[in-house]
Amino acid sequence: MSITRCLTVVLAFLAFSVTGTAGAVFAQSTHVLVPADKVQWGPAPPSLPAGAQIAVLEGNPSEKGPVTLRLRFPANYNIPAHWHSMTERVTVLSGAFHVGMGDKLDRQASQTLESGGFVSLSATMHHFGWTVTPTVVQISLEGPFDIFYVNPADNPQKPLTKR
Repeated sequence: MSITRCLTVVLAFLAFSVTGTAGAVFAQSTHVLVPADKVQWGPAPPSLPAGAQIAVLEGNPSEKGPVTLRLRFPANYNIPAHWHSMTERVTVLSGAFHVGMGDKLDRQASQTLESGGFVSLSATMHHFGWTVTPTVVQISLEGPFDIFYVNPADNPQKPLTKR
């Protein structure tokens, strides 16, 4: 490759890099700032077992786009085996979150993440979680959020059967 051609490729790459970076900076015209004492908690959606609380910090979980949310779990909370159509990134903020991969909740096949711990769960990966103590996690994902239980009987929204 001649020196002129090499220099042209390098300059084109630099121009593209600067343009791409500037575009990203200018594209985000707002920011999200949520002080810890202003986090607004409410009941978690019915797609999760009863007892959890949710705080949506960024985005709308039912729409396409970046979403950051927190879930507050009580002690002895179980999330049965499930999966999502998107990658889920979980950071433990307080307490301890036990997480495992598989088709059923198996405490022996779990790993414990304490405050500061992180796990990235790929789309369609079957996983589960549980707590012993009250625990808060922060989840980042690309919406819309969904959850599919491996065993349909574990779905808290399962239709009631007639007797």
